[in-house]
Amino acid sequence: MTNARDRLIVGLDVPDLAIASAVVSELGDTVSFYKIGYQLAFAGGLDLARELVRDGKQVFLDLKLLDIDNTVAKGVESVLGIGASMLTLHAYPKAMRAAVEAARGTDLCLLGVTVLTSMDAEDLREAGYDIDPQALVLRRAEQARQAGMGGIVCSAAEAASVRDVVGPDLAIVTPGIRPAGSDHGDQKRVMTPADALRSGATHLVVGRPIVKAADRKAAALAILADMQA
Repeated sequence: MTNARDRLIVGLDVPDLAIASAVVSELGDTVSFYKIGYQLAFAGGLDLARELVRDGKQVFLDLKLLDIDNTVAKGVESVLGIGASMLTLHAYPKAMRAAVEAARGTDLCLLGVTVLTSMDAEDLREAGYDIDPQALVLRRAEQARQAGMGGIVCSAAEAASVRDVVGPDLAIVTPGIRPAGSDHGDQKRVMTPADALRSGATHLVVGRPIVKAADRKAAALAILADMQA
């Protein structure tokens, strides 16, 4: 399961370091890649990120940067000091270009967030976009490719069409992954682990199906087995 293990990212979407540390301890060597987003980052998660990197784990900082060019660039420079493997920013062209320049010559994989997997066409209309989710995803994906980004974050439902746009080399990271029969929660565009890989995803982000499981290690192993198959 080595290949699958490198492609499974467990989302540490928990409220404090004690719970996050318990998750990491319970999963042990089963998992090698963790995502830290707003919730944990604002509760000491950036220090945990440094610890995970020191322990040989990979870290995906899901911070979705978006600001003026200088602020985005300085934020990327600070992230480089943490040693994270991946960092997200919203896929707006100016922000992406600033981030790419700041990370040039490093191993940090910058990921453009296209359309959140909790959003559907009605949500986009409410936000003022007169475009359907898939069309906006593809527009953002092309802009990310032109900016020199390392990859894309999108729903697995759009992974195949995004792959056609960005070519073979960019990472495609897909949240909203749910094992067959599991609760979708607030996600609206979801897919099983195996189907996501078949659709062209390179990395799968799985949070609640593992973190909320009674036996987290067993849940992770089940997902890895599905990915391997």
